[in-house]
Amino acid sequence: MTRLPSETDPVAILQQLVRIDSVNPGLVPNAAGEAPIAAWCRDWLLEQGFDVTVLEQTAGRPSVVGLKRGTGIGRSLMLNGHLDTVGVATYAGDPFSGDFRDGRVYGRGAIDTKSGLAAILVAAARASAQGLAGDVIVTLVADEEFGSIGTEEVLRSFRADAALVIEPSSLELTIGHRGFAWFELELTGLAAHGSQPELGVDAIWHAGLVLRALDGLRQQLNAAPAHATLGHGAVRVSQIAGGDDAATVAARCVLTLERRTLPGQSPESVEAELRALFTELERTEPQFQFTLTRLVARAAFAAEPHWPIVRALSGHAERVLGRPAATRGEPFWTDAGLILEAGIPCVVFGADGDGLHADTEWADAQSVRALADILEATITEFCGPTAG
Repeated sequence: MTRLPSETDPVAILQQLVRIDSVNPGLVPNAAGEAPIAAWCRDWLLEQGFDVTVLEQTAGRPSVVGLKRGTGIGRSLMLNGHLDTVGVATYAGDPFSGDFRDGRVYGRGAIDTKSGLAAILVAAARASAQGLAGDVIVTLVADEEFGSIGTEEVLRSFRADAALVIEPSSLELTIGHRGFAWFELELTGLAAHGSQPELGVDAIWHAGLVLRALDGLRQQLNAAPAHATLGHGAVRVSQIAGGDDAATVAARCVLTLERRTLPGQSPESVEAELRALFTELERTEPQFQFTLTRLVARAAFAAEPHWPIVRALSGHAERVLGRPAATRGEPFWTDAGLILEAGIPCVVFGADGDGLHADTEWADAQSVRALADILEATITEFCGPTAG
């Protein structure tokens, strides 16, 4: 693998990053992980004069933080992008080609989100080279596609006055996204011979009652007033397992539930909502027994239009694109939820492309260059140029 030490064309950098396998091992056992791409980004940042810290509390899952200090009289800005990608088992062709065709760069992670990594690197280097009053903090993190251990580790050691989270957004400002909570629901029955089901308690039958109750909750969510950009919350069963054999009444059934949430809906509130639903089943069906366990929960994200970082990004996006910057909400979750939860105002923004998690993935080269230009100008305005 070769590169020019001074390379600052974001499309050329994107091609090189795509050629580095960084499939998340939390999703695909024994996958390459973030170490090779983290090493590449570390070296690039060092060559650009950044102070670099590699965080690796989980072995083999490094995150890279590049810091370029300003004069100390300006605001600090964090730029966050993730190093990992999803798997490539069904990818059509070479997932690590980085080929450039018809104005597009192809390969796994091209849009999600090595385009963002390339733009962050270039924008941070260009802006800081001019001299800034505030600090620029580049955070290139592990594990966003699975457990977000990278951003969690970064936030334990680094703070900023605001942050830009770079995820694919077709050069539109993502000002909100839904949160999620995953739960395990265990239903306890009583085994009996299948010829005498009346002697047992059928946990699978009780799962049917749960599905009916969840459908009622789904209807309630859809009937509530819709959020302006995020629509409605959602609830569904993602996994179900129960029973031992064809001749035995099921003594146990386990369901995995997913609840997608809106701003203002905490993990505690949706857990209480589900617990109340199943407690009512327990009241009406005396043999119904359940245990509800929260597995993972992430809060929804919503940016405020008056935040200085939102105003700065919006203004420079309009200047570079030649049109007002559109805003949007997303149904999926990003690490912006964690960053905002840590008290750092942030907004999500990224390049244009297609094929996220799909069999063919690409990023639009022109949008990657525009992204780098917009980020550079936003960094300069937010952190402040040095006087004189």
